[in-house]
Amino acid sequence: MNLALKPSTKKIALVDCNNFYISVERVFNPALVNKPVVVLSNNDGCAVARSQEAKDLGIAMGAPYFKLKQKITQYSIEVYSSNYVLYGDMSARVMATLSHFSPDVEVYSIDEAFIDLSWLSGDELKKYATAIRRTIMMWTGIPVSIGIAPTKTLAKVANRVAKRQPQHHGVFVYPHTEPDKKTVLDTIAVEDIWGIGRQYSIWLRSNLINDAFELKNTPEWLIQPKMGIVGIRLLRELNGISCLSLELQPKSKRATCVSGSFSHPIKTLEQMKEAIATHTTSAGAKLRKQKQSTTAITVFILTSKFKDNYYSNSITITLPIATNRTPELINAAIRGLELIYRDGYEYKKAGIICQGLIPQNIRQGNVFLQDYSSDKQQRLMETIDRLNATMGRNTVFWGVSGINKSWIAKRDNLTSRYTTSWSELPIVKASLPSD
Repeated sequence: MNLALKPSTKKIALVDCNNFYISVERVFNPALVNKPVVVLSNNDGCAVARSQEAKDLGIAMGAPYFKLKQKITQYSIEVYSSNYVLYGDMSARVMATLSHFSPDVEVYSIDEAFIDLSWLSGDELKKYATAIRRTIMMWTGIPVSIGIAPTKTLAKVANRVAKRQPQHHGVFVYPHTEPDKKTVLDTIAVEDIWGIGRQYSIWLRSNLINDAFELKNTPEWLIQPKMGIVGIRLLRELNGISCLSLELQPKSKRATCVSGSFSHPIKTLEQMKEAIATHTTSAGAKLRKQKQSTTAITVFILTSKFKDNYYSNSITITLPIATNRTPELINAAIRGLELIYRDGYEYKKAGIICQGLIPQNIRQGNVFLQDYSSDKQQRLMETIDRLNATMGRNTVFWGVSGINKSWIAKRDNLTSRYTTSWSELPIVKASLPSD
């Protein structure tokens, strides 16, 4: 370890929603509390979220749904389809709540965020974090765990302790003394350290490095040849030297992909056009939200790999000018689809990838296109996005996307979009007490 590097004096908190998908479902159905619950992936394929009660019954992460049906019936396990619209909105509410407690918030994932609490003294951290946890629960109904430490990697460690050791009541501050640090790090296996994947964990264990404390005290010369700069940063972070700053502005994406499997195989070009147009519409909305435009679109289609007569193909269409306007994106995507579609196949999945993304305010003109920079088209897109955001998803949609959409991914156990659709608002019934 390079002793010239100074330990961090920062106080970084990792706020992690507990079992987020399950917690969201429980907010709107309190009867699910203390019951085994499973949330399924797209097309109701496999388990992607499990309550602790379901884990205790042996429900494994990623287990195929069809293999779980007997156990689901035996133990009366509640099963739900992924409601990404609801989860996304509830996540936004949690992150908005965090902004009331710190101006520096890095949204790391749908259920995690780092926040800077460096202005607080050591004695205030626990109380302040407890207030954050209580407020999020009060305003959103989502339970969270909070770990606080000098670096982001140690904040991940502290959060794991807060979540797994009930005596800390959901908040844990990484200790200052070396014996206490050792006590914490000894309990963290190398494969459970943030940034350590399966191959790295196998290599570390082969070198008798089995937990976070042993990794913390490993010399850099041993780590660098195998793990490079990533390993050096991780090692220093475990030693309290901050190498990963908060990313307060999301990084610009290089590509945006929208794809999905079908509830039943698609056998006609018309249905495939509906699917591609639907995915392209979602991609266009994402691009506008990201304030980006795309210079090229890749369309791909494929049949099931587990059946005979397998076919897959893709094509990239370069756009004459970068855009994020849905009609232009759909025209390009449909043109590409027509070039790769083949009759006689049963297609299981399709999607599009928007590539070569650039800021939407950068426009290179094209002498063969007229009135492209017209504000009229841009205002149309903004109006559609605003209507769909305020009145519910797909309030306004493009006809080529279809109406019935019988091919759409299976979601037999989908709950309502309680917070984003007027037609799906929760209904509360009350009666006056009798005299």
